[in-house]
This record gives sequence, structure tokens and C-alpha cells, in this order.
Amino acid sequence: MEARDPELKKELDATLHARRELGEEYDSALVESFLEKVEERLDTTVDRRVRRRLAEQRTTAARSPGRQRSADNFGERFGFGIITMVLAVPLSAIGVANADLPGLVVTWLGIVGVNVAHAAHGLPWQRRSRSTGSAWED
Repeated sequence: MEARDPELKKELDATLHARRELGEEYDSALVESFLEKVEERLDTTVDRRVRRRLAEQRTTAARSPGRQRSADNFGERFGFGIITMVLAVPLSAIGVANADLPGLVVTWLGIVGVNVAHAAHGLPWQRRSRSTGSAWED
């Protein structure tokens, strides 16, 4: 609402004109009616400002590079874990067939290493170092 709202000024002029015509006995009703209109205008203005502020905050939060949605991150991690467990069965069989127990140990160390590397990929300090880039890049 602007400091000098022409629509609100018209409402005030109409209220004052009605007061002159109706007399002083209707003062309280006229004032209450005018105040309700002012309150509606204020509510509308405040609602618009709050909606605008929330939209700006959502836009800023969505554009921030360090922000990841936890639900998407969880689904990605869960899917990756299932895929590695499915692939672990044939890889374990190949490792045991070729090198017995040491082959099985090496296979599972590789599976665990891949999962740890994938999990560490989303850690905060990893995100920061990726976004800053290397000192060798120009």
C-alpha cells in the first residue's frame, strides 16, 4: 500500500461525505466500515509481501550450489547399494573360483571401497572442494 493510495483516499472522501449526510449518530458505523477497508488493504499488501519473500527464499535455496535434497540423495545411495549387492554375488563367485579365499577378500574390499567412495562423494567437505576447483585450473 502506497503512502497516498488513490483508492483509499476515495473511500475516505466517501465516508466523510456520508457522515455529513447521515449525521453524527452514524459516526461509529462509518469509522468501523472505513477501518475494515483499511485493514483489508493492509492484509492484502502484507500477504503479497510475504508471498514474494517466500518465493525469493525458495528460489535462493533452490539455486544454492551446496544444497542437496536428502530424499534424492537417499534414493541414489540406496539404489547404488542395491546394485553393488546384486553385482557382489557373481563377483564373489568369480573371485573364489580364481583365487579362493584371497580372491573373495579382494572382491569384497573392492565392493566396500566403491561404496565408501560413493558415500563420501556427498559429504560437505567433498562438495566444497569440488566447487572451488583446483589450483592448477586457470
